Amino acid sequence: MDKKYKWVPLQVTATAYNSVPNQTSYEHPAITAWGDSIKPGQKWIAVSRDLLKKGLAYNTLVKIDTFEGIYIVKDKMHSRWRNRIDIYMGENINQAKEWGRKKITISYAVEKDSLQIAE
Repeated sequence: MDKKYKWVPLQVTATAYNSVPNQTSYEHPAITAWGDSIKPGQKWIAVSRDLLKKGLAYNTLVKIDTFEGIYIVKDKMHSRWRNRIDIYMGENINQAKEWGRKKITISYAVEKDSLQIAE
């Protein structure tokens, strides 16, 4: 996979969220802003809307320096947030609270072919 992508580092503020009504939507707490159905165990993140313009668009692959595996951008945050990601932690509210808010470095995937076209 790494041969196909260039991983672009970015420092962000990271928080955590859960698929519960008071954190997402009272009507559809398990539906993301893009309409995907979210369930515990998925490695998904939400991004602040300013990061969409930097290349962290829908379905972008993301490595988070404190977690194993690859996360996928599947949700977007309220427009008031800037330079922020929200890591999905299922319905475990205590885990999300323990995580709190941290400055971390993430790396997001940009296809190498798309870089060559842009040059």
